[in-house]
Amino acid sequence: MITENIDITHLTTFGIEVKAKYFAEYSSVKELESILKTPEYQQNETLHIGGGSNLLFVNDFNGLVLHSAIKGLTAYRKNDETVYLIAGAGEKWVDVVQFSIDEGLCGLENLAYIPGEVGASPIQNVGAYGVEAGDFIFKVECYDRLSHKIVNFSREECRFGYRDSMFKHEGRGRYFILRVCFRLTPGRLARHLDYGPLKTLAERLGHEPTTQEVSDEITLIRRSKLPDPAELGSAGSFFKNPVVRRKYYEAEVLKHCPNVPCYDLPDELVKIPAGWLIEHAGLKGASIGGAQVYKKQCLVITNKGGATGVSVEALSRHIQLEVHKKFGLWLTPEVNFIDTSVHVEVLGSGTSKGVPEPACQCNVCTSTDPYDKRLRASVLIKTHGLSLLIDASPDFRYQAIRSGIYNIDATLITHQHYDHVGGIDDLRPYCTNSHMPLFCTSLVADDLRRRLDYCFRKEHYPGVPGFDMHEVDDNPFYIRGLKVIPIKVMHASLPIVGYRIGDFAYITDAKTIPEEEMSKLTGLKLLIINALRPTPHFSHLTLDEAIALIQQIKPEQAYLTHICHDMGRHAEVEKHLPQGIHLAYDGLRLTID
Repeated sequence: MITENIDITHLTTFGIEVKAKYFAEYSSVKELESILKTPEYQQNETLHIGGGSNLLFVNDFNGLVLHSAIKGLTAYRKNDETVYLIAGAGEKWVDVVQFSIDEGLCGLENLAYIPGEVGASPIQNVGAYGVEAGDFIFKVECYDRLSHKIVNFSREECRFGYRDSMFKHEGRGRYFILRVCFRLTPGRLARHLDYGPLKTLAERLGHEPTTQEVSDEITLIRRSKLPDPAELGSAGSFFKNPVVRRKYYEAEVLKHCPNVPCYDLPDELVKIPAGWLIEHAGLKGASIGGAQVYKKQCLVITNKGGATGVSVEALSRHIQLEVHKKFGLWLTPEVNFIDTSVHVEVLGSGTSKGVPEPACQCNVCTSTDPYDKRLRASVLIKTHGLSLLIDASPDFRYQAIRSGIYNIDATLITHQHYDHVGGIDDLRPYCTNSHMPLFCTSLVADDLRRRLDYCFRKEHYPGVPGFDMHEVDDNPFYIRGLKVIPIKVMHASLPIVGYRIGDFAYITDAKTIPEEEMSKLTGLKLLIINALRPTPHFSHLTLDEAIALIQQIKPEQAYLTHICHDMGRHAEVEKHLPQGIHLAYDGLRLTID
């Protein structure tokens, strides 16, 4: 049932060669449950894929890839006004749309010629030409990998948004979609004709368009704009259309360029076409390696031959930077980056006063060694196409300029002490497109709402940073599909949070780690943990205490952070550390493959 070292290129639309360490396909719940009992599943990272139409494998996948082959298309007519269409997760989306039309049902015709499989439709909330799948989804049947039971989610419980759903957040990785039930209306006349070229379709045809005619029209349009993956690899639309506050659009975006178009949305928001931005940034036909911006539709990146995941990622980054330079907007990928590598940059490795300390004349604070210059502690993590900040120190503004940080997808806070949150206001340049997700405990959330109340008001003063607060507890959570494991540690009597992402963990300001949390730290390749100084401290690990913990956890390599001047000079301390343990320093960059 499980095969090893398998080429899965044919299961993606980019045409980029990629292998999976393990691969398994199932056509029933019984087969899925059998797979979940295997060591290949239990001991490896798991990725569930559908048609692979929104995936970019940056490198080979060092884990288990699962694919659903659950089939079935059935229409149940409840009455003259409602029909329920039930589709297996492994059915091709184009077949579902055509089946609905053949059955005399309207609603899905605007979603014609979208690649992929049914299982992805609620996750991505696929949409086109004024319609989204979530508009018609009645129920999603899933297998819960935690309870080992079949569960059902209503449309409301799925929390559909623009290319978004709860399956991308707390549901990511927990639920395997088995079937999707759509609630449709009997009829052969199309009902959604108020978007783009469909507005004139009735006039051009001379009659009210049928669902088949709308499907055919959209298919022609999409074929003219988008490459056929069988001939030219791509993942369709690569970026989401930016959604910003109308006030920001008028005050800032139009300042960069008065011709930027937009479409009105509810709640004083506007949507800006990403393809227009890319084209008018002069990027039509731009290429890196075998990756190229499609000349017929700049929203698409194609594999013109010989592209790799790395070259596509590099081109997408180039597009983001050029669009940001010209229009002040940051494009967010619609495509999911599959990259098990974790890139870590230490932005600051110092304690609450930093090093050198003001007015101090010790040999560390007067050292000319750049490794002895420590800003206050924080790290930047890049993985799976995301940039994540852990703690916004009071030095963040300088750290961001020094490191060239142009985008942050989310910020994770360890605790509420000023040296870890004093730079939150400096996150405002990264909140222009939308509110930034902020992850922290309820205790920290309450503290931030009180101290920085202007950031969390319903009505924002223009230019003020805005955040979507997500309160974390002991359970893993997901950021656009990336699993994050919170680790509760004790800062004297104050409970604070460390974070594990893949095989990397970051812990700062700890004095002790409860025994029940230690299991979350097994199998680490990289651990960054605090070590204040050699002498005792009531709320921080000393050098010897940190070393003892590291030797208990047994990561492949470890770095010490949150260091004060009492630690001594970097070069001298390094000479006496055990093998595999080092002092971190500002600007240190590490990669875990």
